[in-house]
Amino acid sequence: MTKNPLLSALARVAGAASLLLACGLAAVPAHAQENIPLDRAPDNGENLVSLQHGAQLFVNYCLNCHSANLMRFSRLQDLSIGQKEIEANLLFTTDKVGNTMSIAMRPDDAKAWFGVAPPDLSVEARARSRDWLYTYLRSFYRDDARPTGWNNLVFENVSMPHVLWQLQGIRTAKFEDAVDEETGEKVHRFAGFQQVTPGTLSRVDYDAAVADLVAYLGWMSEPEQRTRRQLGVWVLLFLGVLSFFAWRLNAAYWKDIK
Repeated sequence: MTKNPLLSALARVAGAASLLLACGLAAVPAHAQENIPLDRAPDNGENLVSLQHGAQLFVNYCLNCHSANLMRFSRLQDLSIGQKEIEANLLFTTDKVGNTMSIAMRPDDAKAWFGVAPPDLSVEARARSRDWLYTYLRSFYRDDARPTGWNNLVFENVSMPHVLWQLQGIRTAKFEDAVDEETGEKVHRFAGFQQVTPGTLSRVDYDAAVADLVAYLGWMSEPEQRTRRQLGVWVLLFLGVLSFFAWRLNAAYWKDIK
């Protein structure tokens, strides 16, 4: 029986898609909490002051362990941060503005210290979503049973310590036993946070700082997004005008043909 080349090609594509889907599902952390509602992250993507503050937070708190190898320090100039200011206040991991945001920590050392190598954050906002990051960075609590001393409500048993704890302060999480109304089974539910020691920021200011950081992560995942949207509007307008002239040309061409 002769095989149809088109069907064979489609079968190969389907097989490849299935393999990619399986790999993608396998890459999802097993301890990620899916039943925790995500808070909506403030939309600060057009706020230069917010993005600049987010870039400062990222360099000072995140870039110690997490790299951003798809981003260059020089790109921060798109946020109206001058080159001299970048060199003086943000250039800690390299000596040239044109270099990428890499880190000195080796993946093998990171895996030995944290149990897993910290992921590159270049496109983390697109992979996780800004709402997930905003909720995650505001859901850490003290847990002495964990190797780092910290746990997270959104990502249970996470290997990452709470690097922003000095800003937020130390909190513990309260849990209570309850009965699920649908299944009738006993469940262990989150009942709120308890502040143990205050941070350098108030709760409102800390949430605002996290919003700035998440806004920067979102910008970093696609710096050309604003330009792309602006060009998209002009392209649609051009296509609309072109379609009008094409329509009138078609009418003029067929008007004498019966």
